[in-house]
Amino acid sequence: MEYLVKSGSPEKQRVGCVVVGIFDRRKPSTQAEALDDASEGVIASVMRRGDMDGKLGQTTLLHGLDELFCDRILLVGCGKERDFNVRAYRKACTAAAKALDSMGGVDAAFYLTELNVKGRDDFGWSVKQALLSVEDVFYRFEVCRGADYERHTRKLSRLIFQVPRRSDLPAAERGVDEGVATANGVKLAKDLGNMPGNICTPTYLAEQAVALSERHSSVKTNVLEEADMEALGMGALLGVSRGSRQPAKLIVMEYMAGAKNAKPIVLVGKGVTFDAGGISLKPGAAMDEMKYDMGGAASVFGAVQAAAELGLPINVVGVIPSTENLPDGDAYKPGDILTSMSGQTIEVLNTDAEGRLALADALTYVERNYEPDAVVDMATLTGACVVALGSHAAGLFSNNSPLRRSLRDAGEAVGDRAWPMPLWEDYQSQLDSNFADMANIGGKGAGAVTAASFLHRFARKLRWAHLDIAGVAWNSGKDKGATGRPVGLLVQYLVDRAQQA
Repeated sequence: MEYLVKSGSPEKQRVGCVVVGIFDRRKPSTQAEALDDASEGVIASVMRRGDMDGKLGQTTLLHGLDELFCDRILLVGCGKERDFNVRAYRKACTAAAKALDSMGGVDAAFYLTELNVKGRDDFGWSVKQALLSVEDVFYRFEVCRGADYERHTRKLSRLIFQVPRRSDLPAAERGVDEGVATANGVKLAKDLGNMPGNICTPTYLAEQAVALSERHSSVKTNVLEEADMEALGMGALLGVSRGSRQPAKLIVMEYMAGAKNAKPIVLVGKGVTFDAGGISLKPGAAMDEMKYDMGGAASVFGAVQAAAELGLPINVVGVIPSTENLPDGDAYKPGDILTSMSGQTIEVLNTDAEGRLALADALTYVERNYEPDAVVDMATLTGACVVALGSHAAGLFSNNSPLRRSLRDAGEAVGDRAWPMPLWEDYQSQLDSNFADMANIGGKGAGAVTAASFLHRFARKLRWAHLDIAGVAWNSGKDKGATGRPVGLLVQYLVDRAQQA
């Protein structure tokens, strides 16, 4: 898809379709009014007949417009004008994208980007959000389909985002650049997440990291094998991998485009490519969705790629501890005690709490090999976070208030929200063990908090944040599939940091 930005009147557009908004109670937007005047009232006629009343998300496609240069007009319901906020704007853009997906034209002029959105006055933001909505609707995962499968095709190949004035074009162009890079990162994360576990193994992830560095010369990839991890004393990560015939990998991607003396931002992603729970076997229902347990790793891939595409003048490191968690005669067991890279010992009370073990060694590796400015880990870590926040927001834990605030603000700006959760020392006592320095679970209460508290024991010297993305990394049901979250949040955070730099 080719994305452009322009400034011009809607009635003068020679395109396959012009997209304009209609507010509730049949109130046309300024752009719709211009088209209505030029077409001798065709839009007003449609609204009088009751085919469009402006309800949020409603769409109506008009043809046979002899008085206009365009072939079609797509009317998009935007709801009440006084309530046209960020949420309503995104919903309207999504509705428009769904209609465009099945349209016959090859190009379209998108005028929803000219609408006034409550609380937003940046056309760069409007264009970026519209582009992300379009790309989300247009996404398909078809690589595992057979040769006879009829793959989805669309004629639309060019979308022109409109802004009111020529002076708005630079901001809109920035929105396209950031939107395309973010969308590409989200697509990469979705593709990796949707790939089945028999293909997407730790070795496959390592190969994809090497391929990423081949596509972008600014990214350097290093992959540590199990022998390397053994030498480093990564007993926690290697303990998890014992139940799998697939060797674990520690994947490191470095994007160092900032000042040489600038400390890097390190992104750490849980890369459990399939999680059966180990000896503490999960229930069979929906176990297929445990291929998504590497959603954190997929997000690191997406964010690093986006940083490289944008050429951000900062230093970013992506670290992915990757393994499978399966039952086997050699698998680690409840009651086992593992020695982590940090030297702290861990009593395993549940082998299904494996992600925190892998991340623990990765965090120690980051501390010892980099002097990071900030470390953000993300993991599909706990069902408890899903109970707490559902699928709308990731859980956000941090030992640093400015970092917590920056991540939350980035998520709000891009529509990939995270909600702050407590990390009080009071919760640490739930991890007490009679036989080791700590247990790997903290009992029934506050499961997401105790999991974050466990990770904090390996990140006390770091300016650190943890994103529990168990509720947001994929959708279940008829819309089953990876979401690509929190790539949007991460890329926005990196863009914000680059602007500060």
